[in-house]
Amino acid sequence: MTAPLHGLLTADPVVATSGVALFADTLREQAVPVLDAGWRPPLPGTEDALARVMADPRRADANALALERMTSAEAALVDVRPASEVVGLERGTFLHAGPPIEWERASGPLRGALVGAVLLEGLADTAEEAEQQLAAGAYDLEPCHHRGGVGPMAGVVGPSMWVYVLRDEVHGNDSWCSLNEGLGKVLRYGAYGPEVIDRLRWMGGVLGPILQQAVRSVGPVDVRAIVAQMLQMGDEGHNRNRAGSLMLLRELLPGMITADASSSDVAEAVRFSGANEHFFLNLGMPACKLATLAAEGIPGSTVVTTMARNGTDFGIRTAGTGDAWFTGPANTPEGLFLGDFGPDDANPDIGDSAITETGGIGGFAMAAAPAIVRFVGGDVPFALAATRRMYEVTVGEHPVYQVPVLGFRGTPVGIDTALVVRTGELPQINTGMAGRVAGTGQVGAGLVTPPAECFTGAIAALADAVPARGE
Repeated sequence: MTAPLHGLLTADPVVATSGVALFADTLREQAVPVLDAGWRPPLPGTEDALARVMADPRRADANALALERMTSAEAALVDVRPASEVVGLERGTFLHAGPPIEWERASGPLRGALVGAVLLEGLADTAEEAEQQLAAGAYDLEPCHHRGGVGPMAGVVGPSMWVYVLRDEVHGNDSWCSLNEGLGKVLRYGAYGPEVIDRLRWMGGVLGPILQQAVRSVGPVDVRAIVAQMLQMGDEGHNRNRAGSLMLLRELLPGMITADASSSDVAEAVRFSGANEHFFLNLGMPACKLATLAAEGIPGSTVVTTMARNGTDFGIRTAGTGDAWFTGPANTPEGLFLGDFGPDDANPDIGDSAITETGGIGGFAMAAAPAIVRFVGGDVPFALAATRRMYEVTVGEHPVYQVPVLGFRGTPVGIDTALVVRTGELPQINTGMAGRVAGTGQVGAGLVTPPAECFTGAIAALADAVPARGE
């Protein structure tokens, strides 16, 4: 091909290649200009379903509507309350991250978190007793997503645990997330020792009520505006939340220091919140959940509204397929490890925090936070390339969430199941890593993608939902 391509302002011949890397590399060694079209075949076995979905006349308008709803959704912190009040969670029912799962198939960190939650609720006196009760089916287990909320890592929430409540006035939706415990040996990573339970009791008895008074006195707090600002300040909203956490504390601090509590309790609440670099994560997650809630229930839309994992399965849901889950085995993240931990210690991917990528931040905004690679592995060019790749599988760009280094281009948002299947490019997620053995806690952080099975299953269901011609 001799015509100039993609802005190559030269009359010299340019060779365009597609899917033939060896040939392209040979030409480059001879100093021949090469343009790699980057074409990839669709995921195997999806050709017929993909063709039907791509030909669906509803798809373009449905996806445009999903994008408009996602990017117009607001997210304001309006309250902090016990989960029993917010979602009607009853004693003996526990919520968890990811798609539905039974105790028999639960991963080590999910089991550990459930044991800790049973102890926290006073339903068992020892970890052994709690585990026996869980194995006997004494308690009901349900995904956080089924109650309109999200939970980081194991995501286990019991009735007495306090949660943030966020509101989207534009679309009339609420969402919620538990309070962040900090890093290390914490319940969400599957630890359940005495220090974990004591911290959770303090959070329920002291921190939660102080945050409630703060929010009610200074709120509502515009969480979406904080997300937009933190992207300009080097955060990506999943594994880096330093700027977001400080901005949140700035908003809440006047209400915290005037709360009706002892000076020592206020001081400890402020210290705990200020020392926690992931303080904001548990608000960014429900903010993204509100965006995806707004896009649910749009016939013909191939936009992903949920990506979540429970440590065993990875599951997605789409705007056009309702509440149906499409699952595959969760992959194990690759990245950096804490202390003496290594790859053999890491559990497969876990947590609802991939809602950040679903909402257009996190791994999709790594170009805004190149320093994140020091925590999850990779390098700066990888962070830039990861965001650029995600534009290939999304339906648009976020008008509010922007990436400075890309000329303030909006983050890629609205994962299109059809584009993922057509290109084979899987969504990029950065995440923490939980220990495989219950009670271990966090072992590192890294990078991961969903299993392709999630998207091949979803495209088949979307194809089945395409109306026959004439209907």
